Amino acid sequence: MPSDYLHWVQAIQYLAAAVSVPVFGRLGDLYGHRRMLRVALLLITVGSVIVAIAPNFTVLLVGRALLGPLAALLPLEIGLVRDRLTPEQSRRAIGMLVGAITLGSLVGALLAGVVQGQVGDVRVTLGVLAAVAVLCLTLSFFIPESRTRARGGMDWIGGALLGSSLAALLGSVSQGNTWGWTSPMFVAGLVLAAVLFVVWVRVELRSEHPLVDVRAVSSAAVAPQYVAGATLGLVMFGGQSAIVLYVASSPDSVGYGFGFDVMAISLTLMVPTVMALLGAVATAPVATRFGYRRIVFLAFALMAAGTLGLALSWALIGPFLISFALVGLGCGLALGALPTLVVEASADDRAGSASAVYNNLKTLGGSIGGAVSAGVIGYFVMPGTGEPTLSAFQGLWVSVALLSLATAVLAGRTPKALR
Repeated sequence: MPSDYLHWVQAIQYLAAAVSVPVFGRLGDLYGHRRMLRVALLLITVGSVIVAIAPNFTVLLVGRALLGPLAALLPLEIGLVRDRLTPEQSRRAIGMLVGAITLGSLVGALLAGVVQGQVGDVRVTLGVLAAVAVLCLTLSFFIPESRTRARGGMDWIGGALLGSSLAALLGSVSQGNTWGWTSPMFVAGLVLAAVLFVVWVRVELRSEHPLVDVRAVSSAAVAPQYVAGATLGLVMFGGQSAIVLYVASSPDSVGYGFGFDVMAISLTLMVPTVMALLGAVATAPVATRFGYRRIVFLAFALMAAGTLGLALSWALIGPFLISFALVGLGCGLALGALPTLVVEASADDRAGSASAVYNNLKTLGGSIGGAVSAGVIGYFVMPGTGEPTLSAFQGLWVSVALLSLATAVLAGRTPKALR
């Protein structure tokens, strides 16, 4: 399959997720989080089956688009636990949810690798994943429904405007390397996204029952947490390709890297994943003792220290992996703490939509971070070789460290009730 096709296989799901998350979050607040959770899981199950049996590329893209509601599952689950549990219980439950998602991504990758290695047929591997989706849909019938309902109706105009703005932005960013970062198509995409976003904000401010409460989102109590969510997405997803490329590079030919094979790369990526799992699960008990404000500050301070460590320990595998582990631990603590801060600073009937905005900003940060990372690595190359320079990787990691440190200071601000 050509590389451009592979790009669209990934991009179509990101675009579908950008539209699905705010819509499903608001519908969950209006009509019940369990109900919309079932709808999302049904679409995911159908999409998984279509991907497994797709006879051509067009049908494959349809299946991938139906997987977009995957990103809406966590906001709906957070809305459920916020409604059914006490504040203390919901804080622990959110940490466990985030930990379960992190563990599931790790187990899923291992399961897919084992099945593919044993069977050697990608359709069988995809079929196993589709069976897992069916199991999740079945389990959703044992989940109690949320009791609180938001007032008003669904803001379909706001949903269409926000979805179109995000699609224009993510679509342009994802095509930046192909079109060129200064090309008319790329600039036009950014301008279109900005115009649609401004129109959406004006519509939301005038709406009696908006899709997103813009005034609440931009308040001093919760806005820093949304900014932190975008930074978290950038740190988590934006630098993965750079890490893989770096550790796979041969020091004998380019002067840096560790020359890892596929198995060693997989084990390297497991280090921050395991640490993120531990951090997410430990968030609630640690925050109960020290406070969520300090946990968020600590999380981004760890990310800053870890990414700076990557730049400084570029030639030493031990310190490099320790630095990578610190990044993972910081991400796990932030994953467990930020959703709690967001939903507890929001109205009871806005838990789903508030966490949906946070989730979208995290995805947006990851998409922009990935595009910027690819652009930097592709721009600073060694003459005559086309290989990235060491300074490209180091500059990228130092920039992320500075951004994480700034976010640590900003996101340490929380509502007084949560300190």
